[in-house]
Amino acid sequence: MTSAAIDNKPASGTASAISPRKSRIRELYGRLAPARSEWIARNEYYYADDLAYMRFLVPEKLRVLELGCGNGQLLASLAPSYGLGIDISPAMVDEARKFHPELNFIAGDIEDPGLLDSIEGKFDIIVLSDTIGYLEDCQTALSRLHRLCLPETRLIIGYYSKIWEPVLKLGERLGLKMPTVEMNWLSSEDISNLLMLTDFEPIKREWRQLVPKRWLGLGPLINRYIGTLPIVRRACLRHYVAARSLVAARDDQRANPSVTVLIPCRNEAGNIEPAIKRVPRFARDMEYLFVEGHSSDNTTDEIKRVIAAYPDLNIRLIHQDGKGKGNAVRNGFAEAKGEVVMILDADLTMPPEDLPKFYAAIASGKGEFINGSRLVYPMENEAMRFLNHVANWTFSKLFSWLLNQRFTDTLCGTKVLTKTAYERIAANRAYFGEFDPFGDFDLLFGAAKLNLKIVEVPIRYAARTYGTTQISRFADGWLLLRMVAVAYRRLKAF
Repeated sequence: MTSAAIDNKPASGTASAISPRKSRIRELYGRLAPARSEWIARNEYYYADDLAYMRFLVPEKLRVLELGCGNGQLLASLAPSYGLGIDISPAMVDEARKFHPELNFIAGDIEDPGLLDSIEGKFDIIVLSDTIGYLEDCQTALSRLHRLCLPETRLIIGYYSKIWEPVLKLGERLGLKMPTVEMNWLSSEDISNLLMLTDFEPIKREWRQLVPKRWLGLGPLINRYIGTLPIVRRACLRHYVAARSLVAARDDQRANPSVTVLIPCRNEAGNIEPAIKRVPRFARDMEYLFVEGHSSDNTTDEIKRVIAAYPDLNIRLIHQDGKGKGNAVRNGFAEAKGEVVMILDADLTMPPEDLPKFYAAIASGKGEFINGSRLVYPMENEAMRFLNHVANWTFSKLFSWLLNQRFTDTLCGTKVLTKTAYERIAANRAYFGEFDPFGDFDLLFGAAKLNLKIVEVPIRYAARTYGTTQISRFADGWLLLRMVAVAYRRLKAF
């Protein structure tokens, strides 16, 4: 990759016309480039909060492309393994190179197809921060980004709220904000429509900075505890959307990925063989991995008997090294050999016959994290106690807000994801810590943090036919409240 300046000419050598508006943009930011750092310092809180949320959206040590990089401050703060910034202003690029020589920068028009065609390789993250407002043809510009995308690539767009336009223009006239030229003031609906038209799928939205000033410490408090509330947050200055390339997702579809059916089990001897009998053979290569959790009945012996009774099936047994389902799930993922890992609770209240639906959802690329939902269809009598039903519904609404993706059931034990996605979640686990005894929220929070596409598959929840529930309504309810607090601190109020 070259870091030499490209002054509005595509790599092919064909001249690229630049519009009068683009010329004004280049000229303005050429004049402002030496003072860019001073403007950032004058509005330190606004920029610091914006950088903090962008760092939340983008894990470190990834390949990052920033379109409209300015002086490179944002790109550098993301700590990429490889970072490439492009800006229309050669003066801004000179500033970026001066302050961040470890990164790569190009001066050029990102709407020049020749420039984008000259970029080699693909990126994990593509960032447009306050850039989409300056594009001449947003639809065409976005559509050209697919060739730079992997299935895991996330497009991150940050932009000003349209309702703040008069306030920001007043700030410019008063000398409180860095000057700009005429912009596209796009609403959230406009952004959504553009993404739909260009085959990008929005995954997450967030709104921040109800007050973009410190105001003697009141600004951060308002932003943390009031600006994050439903409805209120829509009035915030900063809007963000994370999206994925549907083109890359479709190109990555695999006909028959291998599968591990991961079955945590404790005192479930009567459900071991039914689990094996009831799971359909829906993949070319399937393994059944029982993770035994210090049972006091004959669960271990029963698993060994079943392994011997079904020699044509790939059935394995491991013993978890700690306590709780969360530990069992982590042990199971570490040992799983399938490309896709499916968690099946040993109580079989989630019908194993439905697993092919989960498999189809992830193999087709429709989702990257498939979550079961027990609360869509009517359930069998006594399958879930009334208070449990109410609690599950309530927590689903809370977590839909906290994770910025819709959930109808966060506690369904059946969750399906690729082994690769799980490894990415595990690599970023330090952000939340070892907080989850259930295993459900460790995965859900991690998937939301990585902006994975979460899809729900409704199932008909059945009553147990063997054994007794291992759920304690009040003790586990208290733990759920703790999960809410963890999610609020780490996903909203930071």
